[in-house]
Amino acid sequence: MLKRLLAWFRPDTSRPLSQAWLAAAWMGLLANWPLWQQLNTLPGVGVGFTLAFAGMVTAATGAVLSLLAWPRLIKGVLVVLLLASGALAYFIGSYGIVFDPTMVVNMVQTDVRETRDLLSWRLFASLALLGALPAWWLLRRPAAPAQALPRRLGGNLAGFALGLVAMVLLALSVFATLSSTMRNYKSIRYMVTPLNAVYSVSIVGVRSLSGPKGPPVVIGADARLLPRPDGSKPPLLLFVVGETARGMNFSLNGYARPTNPELTKLQGPSLVSLRQVTSCGTATAASLPCMFAPQGRAGFDADKPQENLLDVLQRAGLAVLWLDNQSGCKGLCDRVPHSPTAKLPDGAAPLPAGLCSKDELGEEECFDEALLHELDKRIAALDPERLKRGLVLVMHQMGSHGPAYFKRSPPDLKPFQPECKSNTLQQCQREQVVNAYDNTLVTTDRLLTRAIGWLQARSARFDTGMLYVSDHGESLGENGLYLHGMPYAMAPKEQTHVPMILWVPEGGATAASLKPGCLGSLRDQPASHDNLFHTVMGWVGARADVYKPEWDLLAGCRR
Repeated sequence: MLKRLLAWFRPDTSRPLSQAWLAAAWMGLLANWPLWQQLNTLPGVGVGFTLAFAGMVTAATGAVLSLLAWPRLIKGVLVVLLLASGALAYFIGSYGIVFDPTMVVNMVQTDVRETRDLLSWRLFASLALLGALPAWWLLRRPAAPAQALPRRLGGNLAGFALGLVAMVLLALSVFATLSSTMRNYKSIRYMVTPLNAVYSVSIVGVRSLSGPKGPPVVIGADARLLPRPDGSKPPLLLFVVGETARGMNFSLNGYARPTNPELTKLQGPSLVSLRQVTSCGTATAASLPCMFAPQGRAGFDADKPQENLLDVLQRAGLAVLWLDNQSGCKGLCDRVPHSPTAKLPDGAAPLPAGLCSKDELGEEECFDEALLHELDKRIAALDPERLKRGLVLVMHQMGSHGPAYFKRSPPDLKPFQPECKSNTLQQCQREQVVNAYDNTLVTTDRLLTRAIGWLQARSARFDTGMLYVSDHGESLGENGLYLHGMPYAMAPKEQTHVPMILWVPEGGATAASLKPGCLGSLRDQPASHDNLFHTVMGWVGARADVYKPEWDLLAGCRR
């Protein structure tokens, strides 16, 4: 009997079930240090609850891994989970993020540039200590002794049952605190490593496999253009999709620092910045498809692929062009002309020196001002018959994408100093992080001002206008939280409050169609990404059965 008890403390590490439970204890107790740190800050949560919760996490992890404790399977599974746990511990601990299905989609759609900005020595240290070290130990364990299938299956099921019983008993012992904590702090469930990764990856995988196949569902099949008066100019709408810009950090919206020095000079009857705008999501992968859909956030289903605003505008007969200085259009521009900024049209002049550069991996990154380079040549390559009817030009910014904010603003446009020059934001003073971030907004300010200048120079040919809106906001250390991507239901306002700017030049047909002073009345009117699809359609005179005039921000302003 004594030998059997001692065996629990000195398990045979060649056995898959022992390896599963040892790894569960390592990941449950050590890789979850950000979770224990977070629990320690919550009111009413004491050491006793934290210890019980740690036991629950370990028991639940052990139960799941017990089902996978087979000789040819368990080591591979554990190596992957250990490395994932080391990475998650770093990102959750450093930036306060959570790992939910949306974060998995973001991770899959992240390009090399964005991945590079997240690399740091602290990440590699976490991977080595919490992931690679135990994985190396595990791989050195001898092969498991032969065992009959029924006996191994019985042992695995016993391990699973043991984990469930232990988890339930521990949960019952702290049930009152557990229920209130999980109800009031829902993000906790997405911090439990590695179960958060297993759950989120599984959900995304199931959605991908069960999703509809084939082409996207057609919307706006009856799309058409309203007739224009004889002699009127076709519309040219520049739709700038910002990246990671916080509405509360725009001086146009009352922010104390001059983050919009050039646009402020243009503020007046032609330019209005909306102060109460909310986003569809808290990450590009969630917001961007929703922004270009007619249903709005409440009705949009990302698992049901459908056409988007660009398809409807093109079907109506307009020319459409998407220019990208980011990690792609998330499938939105697949059926319309599109191009990255670095890919220039034939005969175009090379990009000016200093506008783009290559990193140590050979990846090219350009400042957003490159979006304006050789625009006329890009437009000239479009269908001339469509151009006669009008053009919607979409520019997708790199904007304020973090955590390497200092890379998003050129050397001559850094008014706020000193700025954080690290992608490990928690190593910088918060004032330096905000300085680096606000410098990116000044860079966006210059882009938008120069874009307006470019539009003004085309006013003889087109009836011009500009709409700018960011895809989501950003946390800059508030309550220990950085970056973005929190589940929407629990996201702070810093991640959902976004800027939106409308520029409608006086003297154009669009301005003439609006009631005097009505544009300015939109400044404090609540708005959201839900309005974008319908506002753009109304702006350029396109109509379809999916158009909702009550969601068109300018519909109430038209004469």
